[in-house]
Amino acid sequence: MKGEFHPPVVDHEFFPDAIWFADVANGWFTIDRLMFVRLLMAAVLAIFFLVAMRSPKLIPSGLQNVGELLLDFVRVNIAEEILGKKEGRRFLPVLTTIFFVVLFLNAPSVIPLLNVSPNARIGMPLVLALFGYVAFIYAGAKKYGFFKYVKSSVVIPNLPLGLHFLVIPLEILSTFILRPATLTIRLMANMLVGHIILVLLFSATNLFFWQLNGWTALSAVTLAAGVAFTLFEMLVIFLQAYIFALLVAVYIELSLHADEH
Repeated sequence: MKGEFHPPVVDHEFFPDAIWFADVANGWFTIDRLMFVRLLMAAVLAIFFLVAMRSPKLIPSGLQNVGELLLDFVRVNIAEEILGKKEGRRFLPVLTTIFFVVLFLNAPSVIPLLNVSPNARIGMPLVLALFGYVAFIYAGAKKYGFFKYVKSSVVIPNLPLGLHFLVIPLEILSTFILRPATLTIRLMANMLVGHIILVLLFSATNLFFWQLNGWTALSAVTLAAGVAFTLFEMLVIFLQAYIFALLVAVYIELSLHADEH
């Protein structure tokens, strides 16, 4: 068999050409392929809950059952597990929003014809991290007052005076800079790496099958590896949503107990 092999190029996937509105407001509202996928999945998420909860029944079935199972998962295994029943219910809207947005925006990485997660580009992970950042700062400021919360977060009591000059900058860096940064990078990096590995595996299948006649049989190995990694990526899609929401819950809990170093 003969064919043409095209080496994988991922930069065009993450920085694609504009589709709509490129000339509006100096490009601030440009919609490219990744932004289109992002808006599409946001619409799918909204439609999912509108359909699932349009006429809720006491004994759920179908989409209502799926929606309630996922909502209960967030409530029980993230919100109440970390924050307790009272605070868990209070911050449940924040945690469910984060969980479902991450989950649905991760999903396109294994959906045919979409094949890329918008979370593999830094914009949306950064927005979600800042949303969690505002939530845990609000939690601490609401309980203690802003300045007392900041002081309680960065000043460890009963330390020798000299150590404060070392510890306070480290606590500021850890609490107010590294938390949103690591949330952003963790999500983006996992989805980016997963996409690149899938591109490499299926591109290798293409190469072995069409170009290297003596290695045609090896295409079956790379194809099987690609399918296996796709199944693994489906697990990663869920785990990243869980981990992101879980860490935000942990940060909220730390803010609520900032004075308990």
